[in-house]
Amino acid sequence: MLNFPLPRIDKDEKLRNHLLEFCRIKDGEVWNDPSGKHIIGCVDAIDGEAVKKYLAGNTASLAVHDPPYNMIAFSELRLGKFIEWCERWIKISSENLSKNSSLYVWLGADQTKHFEPFAEFILMMKKSGFNSKSFITMRNQRGYGTQKNWMAVRQELLYYVKGNPAFNMQAEYTDIPKILKGYYKEISGVKKENLERSKSDTIRAGNVWVDVQQVFHLREENVHGCYAQKPLKSIQRIVEASSNAGDLVLDFFAHSGTTLLACERLDRKCFTIDIDPIYCEIAIRRIERFRQTGKLGWQNSNPFENEIVSDHSLKKYLKKEYDIEPRRS
Repeated sequence: MLNFPLPRIDKDEKLRNHLLEFCRIKDGEVWNDPSGKHIIGCVDAIDGEAVKKYLAGNTASLAVHDPPYNMIAFSELRLGKFIEWCERWIKISSENLSKNSSLYVWLGADQTKHFEPFAEFILMMKKSGFNSKSFITMRNQRGYGTQKNWMAVRQELLYYVKGNPAFNMQAEYTDIPKILKGYYKEISGVKKENLERSKSDTIRAGNVWVDVQQVFHLREENVHGCYAQKPLKSIQRIVEASSNAGDLVLDFFAHSGTTLLACERLDRKCFTIDIDPIYCEIAIRRIERFRQTGKLGWQNSNPFENEIVSDHSLKKYLKKEYDIEPRRS
């Protein structure tokens, strides 16, 4: 296996410019899946006309969005501008979702800045036409913090709906066995405890997910260079719960292509876009790699390993700036 990580692509303009040379689609262009299932577009999330054009009249039953928190095209925005920007892509999502559909949004809460932009986003959503359903917390195995604060180990996920969409409860069951007894209830004159009444020997995830492993360099699904990759298990849970086979799923922030891969594995169609050609290319390469090898990512290598190994100047740059060079392990 090639051990060849990449630094965060969004933090290094020189690296970005190198990688842009390897991208198949540019601003305003799309990649049409040869199998006819998916579309990947290099499109701005607030370009409603482009979204509508490429969807060609099709509507989705589910949208899963993981926006950059208070960052747009790698430039920090003032909070008010960020919320205005969010309002625009939420509106476009609504316009391209069916009358009975679900919306999930991953959104951070900065504990050093009065938990921005969480509260402001929730207030904005009250006027969006969506109805709130759940506030889900996913617990990370590792966190960050100081010696004078609680360690931050959570990721926040908001769940909204339009109309009365499908919710497949079976998708909510985890691999965690039920072991706690003691909740008794009388049924048909017989007093039974909770394990006896259960339809499953494992627990439901509920709105606190503790069974999802974070993505890091030892996980096969890892995509080096991406800075906010969500675990495939978490996205698959959403897709299974809130859509059915053959349904269309939207994702306006493709990033590492996890929603796309989840849809591929679960027989859904995916329309995903990203404003950055590099992340569009990563998404394309990830699904191609999965189809060719069955692998979910690159573990401790990266999507551009072949080009970088053949590019002397880029290989030299990575060695000089980050002490990164390809090694066999």
